[in-house]
Amino acid sequence: MGNYRNFDLVVYFISDGVVKATREKLQRDIEFFNKYMRLDKVYLEPYRDGVFASEEQLRLCKEVFESNGIRTEGGITTTFPPNDKQRLFNVLCYNDEDMMSLLQQVSELNAKVFDAFILDDFYFTNCTCEKCREGRDKYNAEHGITDGSWQRYRSHLMYEASKKYVIEPAKAINPNCKITIKYPNWMEAYQETGYAPILQKDIFDEIYTGTETRDPVNTDQHLPRYLSFSLMRYMEDMAPGRNGGGWFDPFDCRILDYYLEQAYLTAFSKPREMMMFCFQALVNSVNVPALGFMLDKLDALIDKLGTPIGIPCYIPNASQGEDNVQDYLGMHGFPIVTTPWFKEDAPVMLLTESSAYDKDIVSKLEKYIASGHKAIVTSGFVKATLGKGIEGITSIRNRERKVTVQQFTAEASRFWNRWERSFSEKPVNIPVMEFRNNATWGAVCKGINEEEAYTLLARDFYGDGQMYTLVIPESFSDIKYYPEVVLNRMREEFQVNGIYLSGNPMISLFAYDNDTFVIYPYVDRDTKDSDILVHIKDAKSIESLDYSRPIEPLYYEKDYAVFSLRATVGKFNGYKINR
Repeated sequence: MGNYRNFDLVVYFISDGVVKATREKLQRDIEFFNKYMRLDKVYLEPYRDGVFASEEQLRLCKEVFESNGIRTEGGITTTFPPNDKQRLFNVLCYNDEDMMSLLQQVSELNAKVFDAFILDDFYFTNCTCEKCREGRDKYNAEHGITDGSWQRYRSHLMYEASKKYVIEPAKAINPNCKITIKYPNWMEAYQETGYAPILQKDIFDEIYTGTETRDPVNTDQHLPRYLSFSLMRYMEDMAPGRNGGGWFDPFDCRILDYYLEQAYLTAFSKPREMMMFCFQALVNSVNVPALGFMLDKLDALIDKLGTPIGIPCYIPNASQGEDNVQDYLGMHGFPIVTTPWFKEDAPVMLLTESSAYDKDIVSKLEKYIASGHKAIVTSGFVKATLGKGIEGITSIRNRERKVTVQQFTAEASRFWNRWERSFSEKPVNIPVMEFRNNATWGAVCKGINEEEAYTLLARDFYGDGQMYTLVIPESFSDIKYYPEVVLNRMREEFQVNGIYLSGNPMISLFAYDNDTFVIYPYVDRDTKDSDILVHIKDAKSIESLDYSRPIEPLYYEKDYAVFSLRATVGKFNGYKINR
């Protein structure tokens, strides 16, 4: 057991800090952290971007941390100062002998000093030098790849380099040394730069997950904040029991809440470690006391949570399409867990355009639905599988049209054979998904423009099961502008363990297999505290995990008890269901 009951708290320490460390300064900095939080472990890095610490300095830092009861492991950041090769972020060229010699040296030093080390998520390549181009062309020719792409070559290159320059040299020095590869937060782009978790998980001892989501607008990354939860579950499903933890940082967080949210969502995924990057950026920072205060609250909450559950979203390894759409949905009350596997036994599954990367996806889907399951597919998935067999399941067709809507209806708003219209705060652009009347039911949710209505959620029966087509706005973040009545009807189809939300967007629902759930409303310029309704099948009451007083239903609706809860922006709350 560590200093917290449910996770180890760890911090990364960069090579520049190792080079400059003195016993006195390091002790003072450790004492700053000790005022506000309880560190279990530090990852000490001997090399980053041309800064190579000596073994003597590395052992000095190791000794000081361990004398304070903090375990130590090693680290590597595989960047090399600018030279004649053009490389984004100074990442290595894995055809460069000098760089590979350096990589081996650092791996060997780590194995000599530590029994474990981790590769920071600059362990990728985007080099296009002459040797890399020659290697790509040769590999592609041998494997019949004619489009000149880098994906398969770089994955092969990194796989072989990992064995030759990292794993084998390190284990030759220290056979018991465990080596972890940390994956960045940009999952949909892994394959373009050489990351291949489906292969690499079998040669590394453990994997690790980047959960830095920061500010999605004012940075160069396309990372909805729900990803801090969903990517953790993806990696846990990729290598069960071998996902070491979640890693987040304070950079590009315009407000403190953005930094803390990364920790919250990482914690909701039930990690083994909570990794803070980095020691140097956090010492004497306001982030440390704020996070330290919240870590005890998170630990107390996790005490009472089971294993995370949700609607599995099938994202095959090395796929792309509707990037991160599942995370935008997750931010609005759709409890989704991502997975690299097709979950044929799951009662409900979500498929996006990325799922269509699986060449057998339509036959798998047909069998899945026909046997009595429910699939929810996005408009992007339908577009990607037209001409590949989806026509046998739905009458929906794509005519390459788009329309702007601001009026909406949903089945829930139909009274006495009359549709009540709702309005969005701003116009929403959607693709037009045409369907044949009475072959497909397109009126579950609709958008309206003048004299024409367009499906937003359509239903097809197939065999003993059903397929719902969810139309995704052209801008994924516009999901939050769907009126509540539309969002609520959609959320109903995504219910997990008989739970779904009604109310505002920008609120996540996290469900667990022991009849508990967590509500978290995101901090955003437009979000406000609100009352929400939680529909729970066969529930008698619920109680807050902070106190045991039962909360009685506001009313009943068929088999569902409906509870009114207060959603306070930036504050998470957990609840236990009494059935």
